Amino acid sequence: MFSSVARLRLSIASALLLLSFTKAHENSLFTSSVSYCSPPETLLIQQFDVAYIKKNASINFNISAASVLPNVSVSANLFVNVYGTQPFNISLDLCSVLGGALCPLPTYNFTGSDSITLPPSINVASRLPGIAWIIPDIEAFAQLTLTDVTTGKVRACVQSTISNGWSTHQKAVEWTTGGMTLAALVSAIAQSHVPGALAPIRLLDIIYLFQTIAASALLGLDYPSVFRAFATNFSWALGLFVTVPTSSMQQTINTMRQHTGGTLANGDDGGNPISLVNRKLSPFNVPSRRSLAEYASVEPLERPQVLADVATVTAQSSNVLQAGVPIYVNTIGIATANAFMTVFFTWLILVAITLGALALGYGIILALRRTSWNKDRQPTLDRILVAYPSWARAWGLRIAFISLFPILIFVFWQWTLKDSWVSILLSVVTLLIISSLVLSAFYFLFRRTQGFREDISSRSLEPITAPYRSPRSYTSYIFTTAVLAKAMIIAFGHTHGLLQAILILITETFLLVALVVLRPHRTRGADALTIFLAVIRMVCAGLLIAFAESLALAAIPRVVVGIISAVIWSVTVIVMFFNMLVNMGVWRLLAYLVCYGRRQRGRRLSSKTSSDNLSSGDDEKQIREKNIGVTVTPASSWLFKRPSNPSPTHTPASSSAHSPITASSAMPSVYTNSTETSTVGELLPRRWSFQHSRPPSGSTSAASPSAGTFSMSTPPTPSSALGITNLHNLPPPREEQSEDEHRT
Repeated sequence: MFSSVARLRLSIASALLLLSFTKAHENSLFTSSVSYCSPPETLLIQQFDVAYIKKNASINFNISAASVLPNVSVSANLFVNVYGTQPFNISLDLCSVLGGALCPLPTYNFTGSDSITLPPSINVASRLPGIAWIIPDIEAFAQLTLTDVTTGKVRACVQSTISNGWSTHQKAVEWTTGGMTLAALVSAIAQSHVPGALAPIRLLDIIYLFQTIAASALLGLDYPSVFRAFATNFSWALGLFVTVPTSSMQQTINTMRQHTGGTLANGDDGGNPISLVNRKLSPFNVPSRRSLAEYASVEPLERPQVLADVATVTAQSSNVLQAGVPIYVNTIGIATANAFMTVFFTWLILVAITLGALALGYGIILALRRTSWNKDRQPTLDRILVAYPSWARAWGLRIAFISLFPILIFVFWQWTLKDSWVSILLSVVTLLIISSLVLSAFYFLFRRTQGFREDISSRSLEPITAPYRSPRSYTSYIFTTAVLAKAMIIAFGHTHGLLQAILILITETFLLVALVVLRPHRTRGADALTIFLAVIRMVCAGLLIAFAESLALAAIPRVVVGIISAVIWSVTVIVMFFNMLVNMGVWRLLAYLVCYGRRQRGRRLSSKTSSDNLSSGDDEKQIREKNIGVTVTPASSWLFKRPSNPSPTHTPASSSAHSPITASSAMPSVYTNSTETSTVGELLPRRWSFQHSRPPSGSTSAASPSAGTFSMSTPPTPSSALGITNLHNLPPPREEQSEDEHRT
C-alpha cells in the first residue's frame, strides 16, 4: 500500500514538473536578426530588438537608431513574410500621422526600450495561425521600407527575421548523442579483445550514422530551417563543435590565414549567419527581388563605421552566404574558410588522445610485469603484451575510419576555396596520412584474401574483417568507395544542388543493393540491421531532392518534408541506442534485476514450506508421545507411486545366475512370487521390466548347473509386504504388456 502511494506521488510530482517547464515558454514572436536590404542613407540602425507577447498583447522593444538626412518626407511600408506568404502588408504616409510631426523626418538619435500594450482594435494574434507560435524554426521576416514621397527613392530598407523561441537544435540532443557515443566507445574498448565482438563494429555504425545526418545538410540545397537546425545537433560528429567567432581557436585560425594569403569575406565570420543568408533561401524564401537592383544604385553612407553590427545584403553583395557548407558552418559560429582548419585541429586532438591512451595502456602492462602482482599472472601478462601491438593497430585503424568521412569532405572543400596556402598544404598532408592508413589495411586484406595469410596482422585488420564473413571481406572496399564518392559529391558539386542529391541517392541505392545481394555479415541480425540503415539513408537521400532550388517547391511543403526527414533520422538514432544497449549486455542485467525479486519470493515461500513441514513433524512426534490412537491405512502403492526395484535374492556365487527361461515358463508378475529363472537379473515391475526373446524349445530343458544359473523370485507386492488387504475392493490389474516392453 505504501509503495503504491509513493509511486502515485512521484508520478504527480513529475507531471507538475513537466507542466511547469511547458508553461515556462511564453507564446511570443521576436526579432532574431536585422540587416539592411539596401545601403542605408536616411535611417541608421545599431540595435533593433522587438518582441510581441501574445498573452497580454504587448510589444517590447529595445531600439537604437538615428535619422541623419534633413528635409526628407517619406512614406512607410511594412510587410511580413511567413513561409513565402504575406499576411501583413501595410503602407502608411508618415505625413498624415501625429499631426505631421514626422514630415519631414526629424534628424535625431533615438535610443530606448519600453513595453507597450496594444489596443484591442489591433489584434495581431487573430491574423496569425496558431501553428506560428509553436512550430520550431519558423521561417518569417518583417521588412520596413521608407520611400521619399517626392522622388520615389528608397531612403531606408530594414529586414528582420522573426522567431518564436522553438528550435530543433537543442543542447540536450548534442550531449545525449555524445554520451551515447561515449558509452559505445567504452563498450567497444571492453569487448575489443574478443575476436569478432559486436560492440566495436556498432561503434563505427553509430558514428557513421551521426556523420551522415550532419553531412546531409551540406549539399547546395534550399533546406528548410527546421531541418538545418536539426542537422547541426550532429555537427560534432564531423569535428565541428558549436562555438563563437571570438573563441581562441577561431581567432588563431584567422590570424594564421591572414599571414598566409587567406582572405575573410566581409561579414563571413560566423557571427551573424541568418542576416547574411541568400534571400532566395530559407528563412527568407523570396524567389526574386527585382528592386534589389535598384537598391544597388543608391550611394552608400559616408560613415560606415556605425554599420559594423548590421550587415547590408543586396543582389550585388559578395558576403552573401550560399547554400551548403557556408550556411551550415556559419550557423554554428565558424567562418566558411575556417571549416577545414577547425576539423583539422579536432582531428589532431583526437589523434593525440588516442596515442596517449594506447601508450598509457602499454606502460601499465609493462609496470604490472615488474610488480609482485605478476608472480601468479605472468603467462597472462605475457600473452597480453604480445597481442597488444595488434590490438593497438586495430584501434588506430578504427580512428582512421571514424575520421575518414569528415576529413575527405573538408579537404576537398578547402581545395575549392583557394585560400591560405598553409591550409591547402595541411589538407594534402592530412589526406596522405589517412590514405596511407586505410590503403595499407586494404593491401593486407587483399593479401589475406589471395591466400597470403599473415597471422600477426590479422587482429589489426578486425575493423574491416570482423563485420563480414571471410568470402565477403571485399565488402569493405565497396563501403569505403561509397564514402569517398559522397565526400567528392558534397565538396565539388556544391553549385549543383539537384545533381548532388541525385548522385547521393544513386550511391545509397547501390550500397543497399550490394548489401541485399551479398548478405556479407556473419549473422542474419547484422544483415538486417545494416540493410535497415541502408534503407533509411536511401529514403532520406531521396527526400533531399525536394529541397532543390530548381524545383521551386513552396516553403510549407519543404518544411513538411524536412520534419519527416528529421523524424526518420531520430527514430533511427533511437533504434541504434537500443541496439547499443543489447550489445552492452544491459538487457541481461535488467532481466537479472527483474527476476531477482521473483527468486527472492520463491526462496521465502520455500523456506516457509520447509518450516511448516518441520512444525508438522514436531506435531506428529508430540501425538505419538501422548499415545493418541491414530490408525493410518495406506492405500495400495501401485495406484499412487512408482514401484520400487526390490533387492535381488541371489548372491554372486549362486549357481543359477545364468539359467535361461523356457518357452513354457510362466511369466512372472509383480503380484505373485515365482521361482523361475531369468537371464537378465532381477525383474522390474511392469513397464520398468524388460523381456528378452525366448530361445527355441529344444534348448529350454538343457539348463545345466554349470551354466551359472541362479534362481530368483518375483518380489511381493507392496501391499502384501505391509500385510494390508485390498481395502478398496479393486480388481487386480491386468497382465498386459505395453508396446515399450517389446522394444529391445
